[in-house]
Amino acid sequence: MKESNDREQLNLYLHAHQIQSIFPEQLLPYLTLYSYEQGERICSQGEPSEHVYVLVKGKIKVSTTSPEGKKLILSFKTPLEVVGDIEYVQGMDMINTVEAVSPVCMIVVRHHWLKKYGKEYPPLLQFLLDIITRKFCVKSNSMSFNLMYPVEVRLASYLLSVSFDESNSEFKGQLSTGSLMDAADLIGTSYRHLNRVIHQLSTKGLIERNKAFILVKDREGLQALAGHNIYE
Repeated sequence: MKESNDREQLNLYLHAHQIQSIFPEQLLPYLTLYSYEQGERICSQGEPSEHVYVLVKGKIKVSTTSPEGKKLILSFKTPLEVVGDIEYVQGMDMINTVEAVSPVCMIVVRHHWLKKYGKEYPPLLQFLLDIITRKFCVKSNSMSFNLMYPVEVRLASYLLSVSFDESNSEFKGQLSTGSLMDAADLIGTSYRHLNRVIHQLSTKGLIERNKAFILVKDREGLQALAGHNIYE
């Protein structure tokens, strides 16, 4: 993670996403930019929550882990999104693990300053309310998706979400084979069954697998299989 106090860049992000008005003027000096590299962890489930993060560039992956160690992917998020909002409102530890799928930039503010300058500011409170209620809808849809749809549909959706970022041309539709064990955990299946499904999708010409990575060959075909990209 890299921290930046570049006020010009910060203001560009605020105006680009039309969120300059949600922060009270007294809070603006305490906003900071954090940047993360692909694969870098932003926060971990169970750790103390001290910041609220506003995603303004890149794509992040949100997942949770059960007491038995099973991982479940909840969603992939692109701007504009917030991390740590529920924890801030409830005064609780981080409820999910969040990682950067592509290079990410976030506007970050500490709880202390939010409570001091923003807890009674209507535009900020309305913004947080909109974000939080949308998250509950996404979580409900995601849980239903993992229960109701076969592994090949979940894998197609996962590949679309993790292999592409519309804001970053460097993402060419590839997934490292070293990530397959995590992928199996995240979509709720065994590594052995995941390999069988990968073989099926390869036979259909949708993807191609070699020792290093899985390449999406037919993005439109995967989209048709997924129906809609539930993980977004």
